[in-house]
Amino acid sequence: MKNTLIKIASLCSLALVLSACDNRNFDEINTDTSKILNPTAGSLLPPLQYNMASVGYLRSNDFNFDIMQNVVDFPNEGNTLSRYFITENTGNGFWNNSYKWLKQTREMYNAALAQNNANYQAVALVMNAWIYSNLTDTFGDVPFSEASRVDEGITQPKFDKQKDIYVKLLNDLKAANSLFDVNKSFSDADLIYNANGSSSNVLKWKKFCNTLSLRLLTRILKKNGEVDVYTRINEIVNNPTTYPIMTSKDDTAGIDLSGTAPLLPPIARPQDFTTSRAVGEFFMETLKANNDPRLSMFFTQAKDLATNANIGYKGVPAGYAQGTVFNYQPSNVNQNLAKAPMKLLILPYAELQFILAELSLKGIISGNAQTYYENGVKSAIEQWNSVVPSNYFANPNVAYDGTLERIMLQKYVALFFVDQQQWFEKKRTGFPVLPNNGGLLNDGKLPQRLMYPTQSRILNTTNYNAAAQSIGGDNINTKVWWGL
Repeated sequence: MKNTLIKIASLCSLALVLSACDNRNFDEINTDTSKILNPTAGSLLPPLQYNMASVGYLRSNDFNFDIMQNVVDFPNEGNTLSRYFITENTGNGFWNNSYKWLKQTREMYNAALAQNNANYQAVALVMNAWIYSNLTDTFGDVPFSEASRVDEGITQPKFDKQKDIYVKLLNDLKAANSLFDVNKSFSDADLIYNANGSSSNVLKWKKFCNTLSLRLLTRILKKNGEVDVYTRINEIVNNPTTYPIMTSKDDTAGIDLSGTAPLLPPIARPQDFTTSRAVGEFFMETLKANNDPRLSMFFTQAKDLATNANIGYKGVPAGYAQGTVFNYQPSNVNQNLAKAPMKLLILPYAELQFILAELSLKGIISGNAQTYYENGVKSAIEQWNSVVPSNYFANPNVAYDGTLERIMLQKYVALFFVDQQQWFEKKRTGFPVLPNNGGLLNDGKLPQRLMYPTQSRILNTTNYNAAAQSIGGDNINTKVWWGL
């Protein structure tokens, strides 16, 4: 009897609870307040900026460092990236992250259209061009015009030609330049230029927009004629009022990370940054020959294995021959490069100066190539808060010598930690000339692209096959449209 009464009492209590619930708005109880149901265009920008800048940092660290002999796996005698061992999975993460955030750029642009906000329309176009250019420069032809349109029923997008992608991105950047309203600040946080804090910083976005155009136009210089490259370059360079470009290192596009959540470094544990790796000999010797003031900022000193004494800065040959024995512990990268406060570089002012130096050297624009070159070298040092020695250009290894090779070698150094730009520029120009130390795979040939992810071959078979055939084969030696 006692048990029966307890059961009845429990049921009554439950009924009272359910009754109480019924008297409230049940939908309200189950509303997820952590989600933005009707996002503004501005609210979509900060996570897009932070995440794609972090992806760029990690692509430098996980891929570009190895392929361009900055920092390599050590010790290694197996199949590693620094030996040009590339699989169909090598680019999976970059592909997936890019398309994930490209979907957000599309949503931001649509929201800006709906809200009639010209500045956010322009920003969306710039972010879209930045991400897509890196994606197509990595893979070649990629889904573009039909990408990120699952809500329209397009689940198997076609792969667009790289040329068509470039033309559209360049036209989008030109449109973005005309959309920016430099008298109106952003409504939400802006991690790159803080344009929400001051309308004057919207001008920096405009400079970024046109400087990005020059990056893309320079990349396709050899395609002048197919695309009106030279005319577009001069239209920008000769009209700074209409098409402003970066004028100092303060205009550099990048994100400052404080180390306070949510602005945390992309690598959670600094020790992971230096595990099983060493500085590549080519990169190290380039900076040593320059008497570069950033040596201690970038690297640790090597140690003699017998005495454990420091022996200065000494790297290892990338792709060293099998069986090589080392009597020293080589220099490693400085863990401070993975710690906050830090800056995630997107497009530095120094890069623009090297672009202008090349264009001037080739007679495409007016101006003094040496001046642009020296500005680029200085800015590359200063962007790391280092000081340029007074006699720096007296060094014959640094002094301008009127060659593209010299410009590109210093640009290579300046692009340290700028996503995969070193690799793209090497594919475009052939510089710098990287050594083959006897153990490189792929016949010592630098990979020209990454293979399409497995998911594309399986889930988008027809379009994958068409793309693979169109580019001349889905392999790492197939050159992209603008390739050397």
